Amino acid sequence: MAAPLTVPELTSRPPVSYDEIRDTLRTGDIVFCSGTYFFSKAIRMFTKSVWSHVGIIYRDEFLDRIFILESETMIGVRLAPLSKYLKDYHGRRKPYRGRMFVARIDPEVPLEVSKKAISFGMDQLTKPYDNWEILRIAVRIAFGLGRKSRDRKYICSELVYEAFHKAGVEFPYHNRSISPDDLWVDPRVKIRFRIH
Repeated sequence: MAAPLTVPELTSRPPVSYDEIRDTLRTGDIVFCSGTYFFSKAIRMFTKSVWSHVGIIYRDEFLDRIFILESETMIGVRLAPLSKYLKDYHGRRKPYRGRMFVARIDPEVPLEVSKKAISFGMDQLTKPYDNWEILRIAVRIAFGLGRKSRDRKYICSELVYEAFHKAGVEFPYHNRSISPDDLWVDPRVKIRFRIH
């Protein structure tokens, strides 16, 4: 299992510039975020984790672009340039407020498997974000309840979990829903960089 992290431990990791590591990013890498926005803090509190968001890297060689496939609050499933997070998050001309890390599954998932995960995620584009799921997760954690059914909406970690699941890569599932921390605790997930 990956070691539990604290916010001070995350902060102490030296960041590297996106330009410095851009060429090493590959389709299937996982982006973990520890945001300082109100909703990010709520997610971290409800899930008792440092992580508030997660997405999958998609490297488009034809366009020479690096994207993050994610399900974003109030937006839903989308594909966004990773560089926008670092320079112009949500069109505000400011970077994402928080810490961003790139992780990779070790042993490395074959590119064809990662492509299957991305392909599934692309099929989910424009599906809505499940804005109430975080509260439902907190209730399920508090009362030890499992999730009864799967709907057509996604929170970020559900999208990542389902995409890898459809490609044959299984992450632990605790029958309440999947949070970014549930992906993180998989012993195969290794942080490579803190980016800025």
